[in-house]
Amino acid sequence: MVQFTAHTEDTAPEGSKPLIAKSKAAFGRLPGLHAVLAESPEAYEGYQALHALFLATSFTDEEKTVVWQTINVENRCHYCVPAHTGIAKAMKVDDAVTEALRNETPLPTAKLEALRDFTLKVMRQDGFVSGADTEAFLAAGFTTRNVLEVILGLAQKVMSNYTNHFAQTPVDPVMQKFAWTPAQTAAE
Repeated sequence: MVQFTAHTEDTAPEGSKPLIAKSKAAFGRLPGLHAVLAESPEAYEGYQALHALFLATSFTDEEKTVVWQTINVENRCHYCVPAHTGIAKAMKVDDAVTEALRNETPLPTAKLEALRDFTLKVMRQDGFVSGADTEAFLAAGFTTRNVLEVILGLAQKVMSNYTNHFAQTPVDPVMQKFAWTPAQTAAE
């Protein structure tokens, strides 16, 4: 297994040191994903920029959680599902939404289910979503802006999910209470 370094302010490349300070200011700690991303200041800065941009989208906090967790669960990210469970709690997203996403069970509203369904289609079909499926998404109350925002969320989550797959990033102690095992793995 290839070992990835979880950097600190002392071990990180110079270009990552201000990014670590930014993470600590935002989260009150250095998340494990960020410690790994610090190996590449460019990747780390890109991730931070995508995260900030996705937070600024027109989606509600509940809708952001649907996009993030749909992607995290689909990609079976052992690190991001617990992390975004904690983030959803901090954002005051209803636990029923979080649990439905984590367990791949129906969401509480048709609109949220349409968002999850569309996000999965974008992922599984590599962006080649049919006109009919896109129209269904729009008919559920979303916009063409939201189509682009789903793609932005996917870009952010690909960076984090794939980084965590390679690095096998340990779940942060503060998020361990939200540990998650994919349904496929649990059933095996």
